[in-house]
Amino acid sequence: MNQSDETLLCTSRPAMRGSLSRALLIVWGLLLSLHYGYAQTASTETAKTYTIAVTGDIMMGTTYPSVQLPPDTGKQLFADVKDVLFSADITLGNLEGTLCDGGHCTKGSGQYSYAFRTPTSYAPRLKEAGYDYLSMANNHANDFGLEGIISTENCLKAQGIAYSGIAGRKEWAVVERNGIRFGICAFGHNQYTLKHRDLKRVKQILDTLQRQSDIIIVSFHGGAEGSPYSHLPEGSETFIGEDRGSLREFAHFCIDNGADLVYGHGPHVVRCMEVYKGHLIAYSLGNFCTSYGVNLNGINAYAPVLVAEINEDGILTEGKIYSFIQQRGRGPLTDRDNKVAQHIKGLSEADVPYSEARIDKEGNIGTFVFKPQKTTLYLKVAEPRREQGRELRLKTGK
Repeated sequence: MNQSDETLLCTSRPAMRGSLSRALLIVWGLLLSLHYGYAQTASTETAKTYTIAVTGDIMMGTTYPSVQLPPDTGKQLFADVKDVLFSADITLGNLEGTLCDGGHCTKGSGQYSYAFRTPTSYAPRLKEAGYDYLSMANNHANDFGLEGIISTENCLKAQGIAYSGIAGRKEWAVVERNGIRFGICAFGHNQYTLKHRDLKRVKQILDTLQRQSDIIIVSFHGGAEGSPYSHLPEGSETFIGEDRGSLREFAHFCIDNGADLVYGHGPHVVRCMEVYKGHLIAYSLGNFCTSYGVNLNGINAYAPVLVAEINEDGILTEGKIYSFIQQRGRGPLTDRDNKVAQHIKGLSEADVPYSEARIDKEGNIGTFVFKPQKTTLYLKVAEPRREQGRELRLKTGK
C-alpha cells in the first residue's frame, strides 16, 4: 500500500562485509530500539498475517410493525460487497434485530422506539454474504423477548455463524480458521447485554479469551445516535437518558488488556478510526445493510467494510476502508467516489489526531511513528524497494 511521508520506512541493503560494518549495524539497531517505544520486527516472506473484515449494523428487512422486505428474500442485498467479505480470513458484523417469525414486541411507542423482526427464511443470506460471527449485544436483540433471542440464536447456529453478547447466555465465541483461533466478545449498553461500562467483567472475558485463542476481537454497541453525533466525544455519552458509554476509555482498556482489534457500531453513522499501541480501533462502522426502517439520508447511508491485516501479535500491518453507500431496499452499493473513506479520514484527523494511523483518500490505512520525544530520527524513502529484500516499519508507543 502507499506510504505517506510520515511513514518511517527502511528497506534492507545488500549484505555488507567486514566486522566493522556488522558492528555499525548492531549499534544502529540498538539506538533505534532505545529511541522508540517499540519497533515492529522486519517482515519476512514467511511472516504470518491474518485478514479481518468487519461491518456495522445488519437488518435485512422487517415484518413489524408492517412488512418491509426486499424482493427475492434478499438474495441481492450483499451482491456488491460479497467479494470483499469473503476475501478475509474471518468476517464479523452486528445483527441489529431478531431473526424470528413470531413473539411479542417488547418496545413501546415512543419517538425513539423501533422494533425489528426479520423472517427466519432470511438467515441463509448472512452465511451467503460471508459472515463468520455476528454480535447480539445491541438494543434490538431483545425486541421480541426471549422467544426472539432463542430464535435468532437457533438461526445463526443452523448457518454455522458464531455469536455472543447476551448476558448469561453465550458471552464469547472462539472461531477457528486455518488453525488460528479467533476469540470474539461483544458488549452493549442495555440491561440484557454484556455491558461495556462494566470494565471488571470486560477484563474477565478478555482474560478467558487470552487462554483460549490466538487473536482477540472486541465488538461494541455504544454512543449517541444520528448524524449530529458523528464526532467521537471525550468522556461518557448520554442519549435519551441512557449512559451509552465512555468509548475511548473502553476501547483503550480492551487493547491494554489483550484485545487485538476493536470495532464499534450503534450511532447509525460512521465515526473515526484510530491505531492505538499498534492496534486498530474503529469507533463506529455505522449502518451496513439496513434496507428498511432505518434513516438512510446523507451520511446515514454510508456503509463501509473495514479490512485489517494484522500480524501474529495483533499489530496492524495494513488496512483498507472499502466504500459502499446504501439505497432503500437494495443494500450497500459500491461508492466509486470513495466518499465514505474520505469522510472517515476527516473524522479521524479531527477526533484522534494522535492516532498512529494515517488514512489516504482511497481508504488505505497505514501507520506512522508518533513523535512524543524532543528529538526524532527521520528516515525518508519515497518508495519501498521490495525487490531488494525485507521492509522494516518502525513505530512508537508504550
